This record gives sequence, structure tokens and C-alpha cells, in this order.
Amino acid sequence: MFGPEASWPGQDLIAMSTEFDADLVAEAYRAGVFPMGLPASGWPDAMGWWSPMHRGIVPLDDLRVPRSLRQSAKRYTLTADEAFAEVIAACADPRRPGGWIDPRIVGVYTELHELGVVHSVEAWAPSGDLAGGLYGVGLGGLFAGESMFHDPRIGRDASKVALLGLAALLNDGTEGRLLDVQWVTPHLASLGAVEVDRTDYLRLLGEALALPPVDFGRLTRARGER
Repeated sequence: MFGPEASWPGQDLIAMSTEFDADLVAEAYRAGVFPMGLPASGWPDAMGWWSPMHRGIVPLDDLRVPRSLRQSAKRYTLTADEAFAEVIAACADPRRPGGWIDPRIVGVYTELHELGVVHSVEAWAPSGDLAGGLYGVGLGGLFAGESMFHDPRIGRDASKVALLGLAALLNDGTEGRLLDVQWVTPHLASLGAVEVDRTDYLRLLGEALALPPVDFGRLTRARGER
């Protein structure tokens, strides 16, 4: 669909299209590409397709968990796929700075969630309220994180705790699983995220896609066992 890497431009944005559907999105992730809109481009209906020259990943065996975050984690209960609609709605809140998740994104990723391709991880406060979470694409041994949020009233560190839970889920003893975070932000760097060249990322991706899928139900079952 996107051609070989050698044909891609030497920049993060490799293609644009007006076509955007679930099949195309799933194929994109298998190719090492992800969608993000271009609201400031002058083409409001265009979708950008991205493959960063320097891709952010979180090494599962080198996760940094400060003591304060370990303490925060004790406050929350984690589940997977129990509140996807609420998670993506919170991530798409237009009041968030730099918001990019438009109704097209919500619709397609919801369809992919119903097909078992997109997953959410939720962090619940002791009150039973949703304090934070994240969602992303799971294919074989790949989890490509898309967005995360926390409720500032009750969810201090909740998004980070959700990411820690996701990393623990992926780090199940199967070599080669890949936690992709697209670009490294200071927030993610504090947890151990690093950059790899696009060519190296595509090699890691190929290995990860050949692995058996992650059992996301483990998180929810663990909640029920408490």
C-alpha cells in the first residue's frame, strides 16, 4: 500500500490521502505507518500518513519507574477494553492542547476496537471513577500507542500508571514485543522511551508482527481476582 521504505521521502510525513478507513489503517500499522490529520495544511479532508525518521519506542526491559510513581500505582486498578469509548472520548476532548483526534479518527478506531485490533487500558480510582487511560493498536507482538489522558481532578499519574500496566502486559516473557510511542516526548522520556532510526524500527516491527498476540484480558481478570 505504501511501497518500500526506499521510496519514502526523508521526512516524517510520507503520504497524504483522502481515503481513510479501517482496512487502510490496519495495513498502515503493519507497514510501520500511522495516520494523523493535517488541519493546518489547507486540505481539511486530507489524512497524513507518518513514519518518523526517529521513532519513539519504550524498551520493555528498561522501563524507568520512579518511587513516587510506584506509590501512585497503588491507588489505581487497571483493566483493558472495559471503557474504550470513554477513553477515546477523553483523549479526543477538543479542550486538550494540540488536540488532533477528530470524528473520523474516533469512528475508524472504534470500528477497529470492535474487530479486536485496537485496545484500551483503563486506570480506575478507588471511587470507581475512570481516572485515566490510553488506547492504541495491537497486532501480533506490537502495541502502537495512540493517545493517553488523565482526569486532573482524580487522576494524578493515572496515564503513566496505565502505560506501566501496558508495559507489564507486553513484557510477558515473549522476546521481541514492541511498544511504539511514535515520538519521544519529555513525559515519555522520563519513563525510558528512546528513539530508533526508521530502518531499525521497521526491522523490529517485522519481528514483532510475527509473534502471537498479547492477552489483554489478563488485566481485567487480575482486577476480578482482587
